[in-house]
Amino acid sequence: MKNVNKVNIGFLTLLTITAALGGFLFGFDTAVISGTISFVKEQYHMSTLMEGWYVSSALVGCIAGVAITGKLSNLSGRKKVMFLSALLFIISVIGCAITPGVFMLIIFRLIGGVGIGVSSVICPMYLSEMAPANLRGKLVTYYQLAITIGILLAYFSNSYIQASASPLAATGWAERIFILEPWRGMFAVGIIPAVVFLLMSFFIPESPRWLALQNRTQEADSILTKISGREYAAKEMVSIRDSLSPAGSLKITTLFSGKLRRPLFIGILLAALSQFSGINAIIYYGPSILEKAGFQLGEALGGQVTIGIVNMLFTVVAIYFIDKAGRKPLLLWGIGGAVFSLLLASLLFATDISGGWLVLVPVILFIACFAFSFGPVTWVVVSEIFPTGVRAEAVAISTMSLWIANWIVGQFFPVLLNGAGASVTFLVFALCSVYAFYITWKKIPETKGKSLEEIEKFWNG
Repeated sequence: MKNVNKVNIGFLTLLTITAALGGFLFGFDTAVISGTISFVKEQYHMSTLMEGWYVSSALVGCIAGVAITGKLSNLSGRKKVMFLSALLFIISVIGCAITPGVFMLIIFRLIGGVGIGVSSVICPMYLSEMAPANLRGKLVTYYQLAITIGILLAYFSNSYIQASASPLAATGWAERIFILEPWRGMFAVGIIPAVVFLLMSFFIPESPRWLALQNRTQEADSILTKISGREYAAKEMVSIRDSLSPAGSLKITTLFSGKLRRPLFIGILLAALSQFSGINAIIYYGPSILEKAGFQLGEALGGQVTIGIVNMLFTVVAIYFIDKAGRKPLLLWGIGGAVFSLLLASLLFATDISGGWLVLVPVILFIACFAFSFGPVTWVVVSEIFPTGVRAEAVAISTMSLWIANWIVGQFFPVLLNGAGASVTFLVFALCSVYAFYITWKKIPETKGKSLEEIEKFWNG
């Protein structure tokens, strides 16, 4: 796997940008909701229950999308499922922008959530199956970088449209979408990356490992040759054939017994603990946290943009180091830093010295540590530790645990913050991260530079 010079950078760039667009839409669609809530609630006179459905409908869709992706991607291929994800995003964006009533708005948000769920499984998995071992961590991490860019641009886009500064907002439908009902414009902006994602998915090849699963070895060999040359393709095909031989064939039930229980245990726990660290509580409820520290609303929103920028910039650190330092060191340093910053935030709130910008220091430190460790490395590890024969289903199970944990945090964080206080809330997140540090230290092997088939052999002893 030292054949770096032969790597077809242009081809890998096309694959990476396409899959990363799925991450961008994931981040954009997740964050754009924050700017629409007050407008939609006022226009449709939403009850508290209906508001809850509006906010959480995409999350319900995510869980449904994850549930179908594993089986679907094994039946029809990775590329077609990526295409489906793009199509769902387009339907959701158009529907949310033109829907006449709140019921259909929630339905279209649900459809968008299915698109997010599908994307969160298929895009990082596709990159892991396409990338040479020495570049796999970096390429999969671009998916996480795209998520952070999507979140940040959603914040800026919402702010721009809310200020009624769009040059499109003149008369007719444009006036309604961008001026009279600006929440429609906030959704509508997403049509541009969604269409680009759909179009680019036409031009990428199928995963060679899925093709090998279908006994289409000649096509698989051709794609691997295009990625990094004839010698690389020959070596990879030997490894892939060995892993898919009758002696190495697997059923999904083997994940729950024998030697594969360990990678499944790692995938489920790492994905869930990444959310129980409190990252989405800070991303979604940043203004609430900062207001408790004495910020005015405008200052709090400014602090949230700062959080988004730091999140994006420190993901670039992971891109640089993940294939050099490895997965495990990044996780240990990042989670260790997250524990320290969460404990510091808890202490500041407990001692009532959290006023002003002081509390922003541990929050920013936490975001920075998460962004180069938990955020990107989780997607990398989950997408590479499972054997090809069950990878789609196993990645879906692990990703499902991430979205369930996301839902739990979203539902109970406001209750915990208002009931127990910010100090206890940050302490709970810190304790969850301590457990994540232990799991990383004791259970997760280093996979830097190993092919997917070499990782599979590791689990088999």
